[in-house]
Amino acid sequence: MLVIGIAGGSGSGKTTVVRRIMERLKDDDVAILPQDAYYKDNSQLDLEARQEINFDHPDSLEFKLLIEQLKMLRNGRSIERPIYTYITCTRAEETIQMRPREVILLEGILIFTNEELRKLIDIKVFVDADADDRLGRIISRDTQERGRSVNKVLERYEKTVKPMHLQFIEPSKRYADIIVPQGGNNLVAIDILAATMLNKLNNVSP
Repeated sequence: MLVIGIAGGSGSGKTTVVRRIMERLKDDDVAILPQDAYYKDNSQLDLEARQEINFDHPDSLEFKLLIEQLKMLRNGRSIERPIYTYITCTRAEETIQMRPREVILLEGILIFTNEELRKLIDIKVFVDADADDRLGRIISRDTQERGRSVNKVLERYEKTVKPMHLQFIEPSKRYADIIVPQGGNNLVAIDILAATMLNKLNNVSP
């Protein structure tokens, strides 16, 4: 099994990079493990308090469960992956069964901030993008997919997203094996990354 970590700032284009990597590999060989599924359940708080949670701080994540389930996958065991929704900022009672695959794509903004988790990742990729480009994508995503107003998105960006990026996410770039500038638009970097993955897969396959 090959575990690929795809990190980078919010709105950097990680999802596009993941999608384009998947286009170059067999569907049956790849499973996606999103960091966002492991945000702590905050159902004990009222909705207003939940909407003020700082999702860009490592403390917002249940790293212990993520690490435990990634280890299970690496050992050939299926997991019941949690489901988290940004609309209500809570974890669903339902789970998604996830089977081990040849390639696990672990994707999220904070995955390189945890040392124990980093040790489980075979290839660490950091998707880099200009701050203005990231902000534009954040506004588009949060207004369309998470039901937030533009003013609320900008307020959150200044209050948490930007400072947390500078404090935690940008410094984690030093752990990357590969840096992909220009996000998902850098097809040359994605081709090189996919070729590296395929070569490594071929060498580890029985």
